Amino acid sequence: MAGRRARNVRRGRPDQGGRLPRGRLGPHPTASSRGSRPHLPSPADPPHELLAISRLLFDTRNEREILRLAMDHVSAVGPYRAEAGYLRVQGQLVPSSQSGRGRAPAVDRTVRELTGRDGPVAVPGRSRGRALALHGPGGLHGYLVVTSHSRPTHAQHFLLATLVRLTASALSVAVAHRRQQEDALELHRMRRERATLQQRLISLVVEAGYQRAVHQALAEVAASGGGEEAITSALHELTGFSVLVEDRFGRLRSWTGPGRPDHYPDPDPLRHEEMLQGVARRGAPVRIKDRLICVMRPRGEVLGVLALVDPRDEADDYTVFALEHAATSLTLELSHLRHLAGVELRLRRELVDDLLAGTDEASAYARSEAFGHDLHRIQYVVVVQWRSQVSDDAFARTVGRAASAVGMPSLVTRHSDHVVLVAEGRPHDHALYEALARETGTTDGAIGVSARCDTPDGIPGRYQEALRALEVRRRSRSRYGTTFFDDLGLYRILGPGNDYQELEGFVREWLGQLVDYDGRHGTSLVETLSRYFDCGGNYAETAGSLTIHRSTLRYRLQRIREISGHDLTNVEDRLNLQVATRVWKIMLSGPG
Repeated sequence: MAGRRARNVRRGRPDQGGRLPRGRLGPHPTASSRGSRPHLPSPADPPHELLAISRLLFDTRNEREILRLAMDHVSAVGPYRAEAGYLRVQGQLVPSSQSGRGRAPAVDRTVRELTGRDGPVAVPGRSRGRALALHGPGGLHGYLVVTSHSRPTHAQHFLLATLVRLTASALSVAVAHRRQQEDALELHRMRRERATLQQRLISLVVEAGYQRAVHQALAEVAASGGGEEAITSALHELTGFSVLVEDRFGRLRSWTGPGRPDHYPDPDPLRHEEMLQGVARRGAPVRIKDRLICVMRPRGEVLGVLALVDPRDEADDYTVFALEHAATSLTLELSHLRHLAGVELRLRRELVDDLLAGTDEASAYARSEAFGHDLHRIQYVVVVQWRSQVSDDAFARTVGRAASAVGMPSLVTRHSDHVVLVAEGRPHDHALYEALARETGTTDGAIGVSARCDTPDGIPGRYQEALRALEVRRRSRSRYGTTFFDDLGLYRILGPGNDYQELEGFVREWLGQLVDYDGRHGTSLVETLSRYFDCGGNYAETAGSLTIHRSTLRYRLQRIREISGHDLTNVEDRLNLQVATRVWKIMLSGPG
């Protein structure tokens, strides 16, 4: 029987929990757990059991499992009981889960104070307690705290010491294995990190090379004095995408590359403005449908849009970099052009202002020639006023563009409520007005054109003629359109520069009683008379323009005869009354 047990131990057949078979080969039940004294093996059995235990200890690589096996089999080598176990984790002794829950804190404190030495431990309710250090090549791995219910023999003490050394050695192997795994994992991580860094370094080298190519290409464009077309051509070559430039209002300025549409769609002003604001807030290129868009916006002022046509969404980071760099170059170019245009516009305005006020002819000829304007030709002064437009720089530029579009070379300036042009040659009758109506989207504007001017010293007088023509148009029934001073006829004497006092006396003589009557009673007899003359004495047309019935018109005309004392059928009275109403309307702030 003893031989079979020994053979079973040598075969080392543990149960599912890693323990040796119960009885003489496994750990002995304690008195506290079984209610009886633990079974003591015979003197011949412990060495064989210790051999099987050592195999179990060295077969596992888990440090907690090794400590558990040692604690479970302490009783197999003598009258011992495992009270607690500790593992060293990151320099601290951590109790094992096999340690008793009722373990006194004093045990933990005593074990930690031993600092790697063996020593006695007072375990409440137990005798002969001792803490055994588990030392290995790597240093202290932990502790076993055991008690003995009787005095062990020399052999049993030797077997316990052997079990401690075996446990410490198994822990050393497990720690070395764990560290080897950690080192392998760290090595793998470092290799992966090195590969990532190498790939990143390669990407940085490629990116730096591409950036140098972009910088060099655009720098060469700038050095050669290339403008917008050269910049967009360079961007097209760098990216392979078609490039387009839109102005502030969404109109196409230029297109480089294939795919240009035959008809570029007109922008929706509201949606275009929302798009500009959205892209500007992002501060980086934004994809909108099939385009990658970058807003050119120096110092908050939108100059336009630079975009790549990318219907397949193939643009990468390199493309975005090239687009941003080209947008910066184009922004500088457009800002420079805008600055030059502003300086030229200011100088042009100063010249026009001097011409309108009167200036030295030699200086005027030289300065106008610098702007490409020939003052030696016949000149006309044109005054433009638009009800829906403020007379600011933007409207002055609009008027200048419209004049160029209709073939009217001009010098342009602006005054408080109107824009003034000094134009070469007689303007076409309605071309400028129609062009401005298209530009502004409204027709509520008036234009006055002076008589011809042969020399620069006559321009101040022609300016007054243009203002008179504008005033006549503004106060006439058809307030919007173009009026030429040469076509004013009688109105030519009813303008600035005439004797207002004499004119007022003339109006008082013929219309004074009617004006006073309208003032006292809130009527409009003078306006009715003026409309009657404007309509050539036609009752139906006059009544329609006043939106009154014909019988009402007859009543008013009868009241006019009675109050004024003038006969409308008399040719002399009729002529004077008609002239008086014109003066009243144009010069004395009568309603238009």
